[in-house]
Order: sequence, then C-alpha cells, then structure tokens
Amino acid sequence: MMMALRGASAFLVLFLAAFLPPPQCAQDPAMVHYIHQRFQVLEQRLEKCTEVTRAYIQEFQEFAKNISAMLGRCMTYTSEYKSAVGNLATRVERAQREIDYLEYLRESDVCVESEDKILAEKLIEEAEEKKRIQTLLNASCDNMLMGIKSLKIVKKTVDTDGSWMKDAVGSSPKVYFLIGSRNNTVWEFANMRTFVEDSTKPAPRKLILTLSWQGTGQVIYKGFLFFHNQGTPNEIIKYNLQKRAVEDRMWLPGGAGRSLVYQHSPSTYIDLAVDEHGLWAIHSGPGFHGHLVLTKIEPDSLGMEHSWDTPCRSHDAEASFLLCGVLYVVYSTSGHGRHHITCVYDPLGTVSEERLPNLFFPGRQKSHSMIHYNPRDKQLYAWNDGNQIIYKLQTKKKLHVE
Repeated sequence: MMMALRGASAFLVLFLAAFLPPPQCAQDPAMVHYIHQRFQVLEQRLEKCTEVTRAYIQEFQEFAKNISAMLGRCMTYTSEYKSAVGNLATRVERAQREIDYLEYLRESDVCVESEDKILAEKLIEEAEEKKRIQTLLNASCDNMLMGIKSLKIVKKTVDTDGSWMKDAVGSSPKVYFLIGSRNNTVWEFANMRTFVEDSTKPAPRKLILTLSWQGTGQVIYKGFLFFHNQGTPNEIIKYNLQKRAVEDRMWLPGGAGRSLVYQHSPSTYIDLAVDEHGLWAIHSGPGFHGHLVLTKIEPDSLGMEHSWDTPCRSHDAEASFLLCGVLYVVYSTSGHGRHHITCVYDPLGTVSEERLPNLFFPGRQKSHSMIHYNPRDKQLYAWNDGNQIIYKLQTKKKLHVE
C-alpha cells in the first residue's frame, strides 16, 4: 500500500515537472518556493492517508480475530446445548416408561372401579326412566287384548281408503266420516243411526277444511281433528272443527313421515291413535321397511312427551292400534288372507308377547285401510275394502312379567 502511494507521488511530481518551463524560462525564486511548498503539503497528506489506511487494516484484523474467537465459542455452546437436549430427551423417555409402568400396575383396579361406576349410573338412569314412563302412563287402565270376538259391518261404500270414528273422549254420539287418503272434506253425522241409514234425518254436516290430510291415520280427540298435513313429511295438524281453523301444529322429529308406516297401507306415513293414556303417533323408523317408532304426544300443547323404538317392523304390516298403552300391530301376507297380530310392544314391559294367545281377526277381508281403538266403547273402528267395520274385543287384566 505504501509503495503504491510513493509511486503515485513520484508520478505526480514527474507529471507536474513536465509542465514546468525549461530552465531558461524558469520563473522567479518565489514561484519555485511556492511549488516546493505545495509538494510538501501533498506529501504530508499522502503520509496521513497512509497512516489512516494502516490503522484501518489493523483494526479490521483485530475485528476478524474477535469474530473468529466468538464463532469458536458459539460452536462450543452449540455442542453443549445439543448434548444437554439429548440428555433431557433421554430422561423424559425414561420418566415416560416409568409412568406407563405405574399405569399398568393400577390399570386393573381402575378398570374395575370404572366399570362398577358405569354400571351403577346405568342402573340409576334405567330406574329413573322407568319411573318417568310410569308417571307418564299413569291412567287407571290395566287391560290387555285377549281376542277379537266378532265383527259388524255397519256401512258399505265404494271407496277403498278412508277412516271413520267417534270422539275418543266425552259423550258426543257424533260420527265422523273421512273419505279417501288425500282429501279435505269431513262428514259429520249426528249419531250412529244417521251414519248407517243415509236417508235418516238430520242430514250430515259437510265440513271443508283449510288443509288436506294425508293417509288414513286421523283421530278425533276432545273435539279436535288431528291429522298428517298433506305435502309435508312430518307435520301434525290440530284442527278446530267448530271454528273450522287450524288450532295448532307440530313436527315429529327425526325421519318421521319419510317412509310408509305400513307396507300394505300405501298412503299412510303417520298413523295417529288414541287410547286411555291419550294421543299417540306411530311412524316408521329409518331404513327400508324399518321398525316402527311409537311417540306419545301431549294433545293440549302438541309437545312430544316420549318416543320409543319398537321391535315391530313395518314389513307386511297393514295397521296398528293402542289399548291401555300397549301397541298391537296387525300383519297379513301380501295384504290378503287372514289378518293377525304378531307384534306387541308395551313401553312399561308389563305385557309378555309370549303369553298372549293367537290374535286373529274374523273373516278374510282384504287389507285394512285403518284400524283405530276407541277407549269410550272399547271397540275397534276399521275400514276394509270400502266396508266400515266394528270389531268387538275380549280383554283381561295384564299379566305382569318379572
């Protein structure tokens, strides 16, 4: 670096000397003295630049040395850190193995305690559920079906589907006649005689509803008509026949109304029923020809009180009814032949299906369009191939099973 600066100074001197006048033309001594002073200043500055450069180089060398030392210490710290982390991982793994071993030692005792606790909780829940159902079904009714004694055809029509009934409560003698599986016209007869004899006066009253029903699962309860609203999968309508207006409505939960409730009733998706305990809904569960679901409905508020999945299947079924809180499902092969009850479901578990006699319907009618039990007169109201039929029943006290 110094050699380069000195070379540059000599070159500068030679360069300036080239422009000096020849000796014969030299200026006066003052000019020569001035030029000499300028050369001295230039050399001083070059010397100072050389010193600064030398100091910078020395400082940079010191900096590089310090950086090298710090990098060496960092490598040492990194190695120590890796070693510490490795030791920590080994200790954690050892501690985990010890914890696993301790858990293994106490696993059997914990499992026994947990199973006992779960079993106790399950027993408590079952007892509470049974008590709640007993409170819900607390009507003074303890009868079970023992046989269908006889049938009486009270009227004949040309309509293969429909429903007819009396009010399930009260003392009204009126008979309600609903023709077809999709309609909005209700015929109200003053009594059974005017219903049987068309020519008898007074003439029936024609009630045009603001909505149409779907299927043949309608019931009259406390002066209200309950029916499945046509065009909806699961809407139940409570209709005020006196005001001719919708009083209330509800929607059954889950997949209710999305498949036929009975295989041999091709228009009924929700079947409503009434017995001594009140209002019920029967519908099919999920799946093709699935099991029937029984739902208890509070008729005043249209709230769902409870729901049961029954073992009764909709396959080969044509109708069902409830008597004293027990569901009886009517089956037939291909909708013809002898109709019989082969599935019985009691939410309280007090009726044993194995102890019941063979329950056959008299006669060999075609498939029933509807069968509904009326708790007032303890009879079944049915519609079979255009015939309006009453079945007389034989009952006895329930056989309680342990």
